[in-house]
Amino acid sequence: MAVFGLVSSVAGFVKVRYLIDKAVIDNMVFRMHYRITSAILFLCCILVTANNLIGEPISCINDGAIPAHVLNTYCWITYTFTLPNSNSKAVAHPGLGNDYLEEKRIHAYYQWVPFMLFFQGLLFYVPHWVWKNWEEGKIRMISDGIRGTAATIADDKNNRLNRLVQYLVDTRHMHNTYSFGYFFCEIMNFINVVGNIFFLDTFLGGAFLTYGTDVVRFSNMNQEQRTDPMIEVFPRITKCTFHKFGASGTIQKHDALCVLALNILNEKIFIFLWFWFIILSVVSGLALVYSAAVILLPSTRETILKRRFRFGTPAGVESLVRKTQVGDFLLLHLLGQNMSLRVFGEVLDELSRRLHMNSNAPSAPSTLEMAPIYPNIDKYAKETET
Repeated sequence: MAVFGLVSSVAGFVKVRYLIDKAVIDNMVFRMHYRITSAILFLCCILVTANNLIGEPISCINDGAIPAHVLNTYCWITYTFTLPNSNSKAVAHPGLGNDYLEEKRIHAYYQWVPFMLFFQGLLFYVPHWVWKNWEEGKIRMISDGIRGTAATIADDKNNRLNRLVQYLVDTRHMHNTYSFGYFFCEIMNFINVVGNIFFLDTFLGGAFLTYGTDVVRFSNMNQEQRTDPMIEVFPRITKCTFHKFGASGTIQKHDALCVLALNILNEKIFIFLWFWFIILSVVSGLALVYSAAVILLPSTRETILKRRFRFGTPAGVESLVRKTQVGDFLLLHLLGQNMSLRVFGEVLDELSRRLHMNSNAPSAPSTLEMAPIYPNIDKYAKETET
């Protein structure tokens, strides 16, 4: 029950948030990082630390000269090892054999797996935390009352819509800093997932980069000739050497065989993470290309308005894109994710009309750019009426 309680606490990362209650301030790829990936890593951390699911994490056997609990504790807090060249069928287990002349492969990572998984979960949450603090609830505040796919037609809906459009007109060309924060956090997401791949490769002694491809290749090999790469990276049977003084004062060496039951879980976790990180890095790279096209190519913004939000005529869309900048478009894009197509279409129509009316008039300075407090828009509307 305790494990169930820990696992259920992770559900908050993947729970569904209705648009009418919480504004969406990012895209699906962004949410794959801080919501799905962080939840996966925290869940894996909980599973690894829940030793009661698989029994003791390590169990060592020797000739009986050393108490079992002492040997288990010693081998867990120090390290165990295997022999990379002893993978033939002439040995009792892969990686075991005479260690006097062969090179040893040290295994001490298992002590740090829970800490590493938890740390990675935090790393994937950091870009979202940075963007959330940078964004400061702007989308939530300026879309209050008209947000959601099932927005009701209330008496003040038109007033709220008009105030939103007026805010967009008055703060036009003043959201580039806002958009810079978003694109910067997207770059952080991509660097983070690629960096975590190399971080895991270093953590596992250079075996993670090719781990997934080795496992796929292993599944296609002849049953009698193949060697499981998961056993090489996460051995289930290892050796441990314990030294102590004998009765005559000489140092006695005691060899032990250790069963690492925890590696049954570790090998499944890391093969899943390999495929997930590869997919996430590719998707994040494509998201960066998409963002670069939005920044550099006005035609991309026109296509998004016409195809995704089904707005206006080609001439009207071209005019709206020409009169706005990247920061304005990002704000509109995020607003479109929080509104129904009908309501967002009304916003764009009214915005286009007002921009066309004001195209020949000089724009007045405004102080609303980075202070998106919805009540301030009410105050501004009253001042303009007087």
